[in-house]
Amino acid sequence: MATQQTYSRLELDDRGIAWLTLERPEVHNAFDDSLIAELNAHLERLHVAAGHGEVRAVVLGSEGKSFSAGADLGWMKRMVEYDFDGNLADSRKLAALMHGLDTLPCPTLCRVQGAAFGGAVGLAACCDIVVASEKAKFCLSEVKIGLSPAVISPYVQRALGERQMRRYALTAEVMDATTALALGLVHRLAAHDELDAAVEAMLDILLAGSPQAQRATKALLAEVAREPDSKATREHTCRVISELRVSAEGQEGLASFFEKRRPAWTNDSDKTATEPRS
Repeated sequence: MATQQTYSRLELDDRGIAWLTLERPEVHNAFDDSLIAELNAHLERLHVAAGHGEVRAVVLGSEGKSFSAGADLGWMKRMVEYDFDGNLADSRKLAALMHGLDTLPCPTLCRVQGAAFGGAVGLAACCDIVVASEKAKFCLSEVKIGLSPAVISPYVQRALGERQMRRYALTAEVMDATTALALGLVHRLAAHDELDAAVEAMLDILLAGSPQAQRATKALLAEVAREPDSKATREHTCRVISELRVSAEGQEGLASFFEKRRPAWTNDSDKTATEPRS
């Protein structure tokens, strides 16, 4: 399912795992308006495919030494010439990228092998699970050049918490991998040469879950985060679990549990490599 784009690659394997990969290692996978447009197009396709159950999970990664250096220098130079409206339009495209990644229906995993600076921290924070190399580093570097991590701030603050966000957004300190793990930005660390094995181990765990239940749970958690304790939220949670219990996958899951066998979705080997439905 490889696309013919310039700066990124989207592939779907026979397990239903979509691999979305940044391919600008010569500039440390820095992103500009062209790459953002590509990623937005990929995410639009993934939203449709994941909604149809064709994609079980998405892995966001990159080629080369760095995960992403954030904004491309050439793009930043062009921004200097933009007026307010031009910058606003540009920022809205980045906001669409973050929102699109954050709201994908299926589980998302970010593979971070090296430096993740600026907007790249936002990409990681928008993913459900972050697996990082012990060599990874994270930095909200914007204030050092007179800017702000504005567009990515809702997602990074949700990951770090308000107190830690204030520190790292205002100081632009570099977080090493151990610090990022302690603060909750990263979920699992691996030795650099074992990063891919750690990613695969996490995918195995995800693939053991019910695809329908994972989609429903992800949507539910987003709703609960918006309004944690209200009558409407409590009613919604009751309806979600009731719908899952009477669904085909829910019935299969319960039956497999009592019969001490693997559920049917873990034995699905009929899928072939394909492009997500557009």
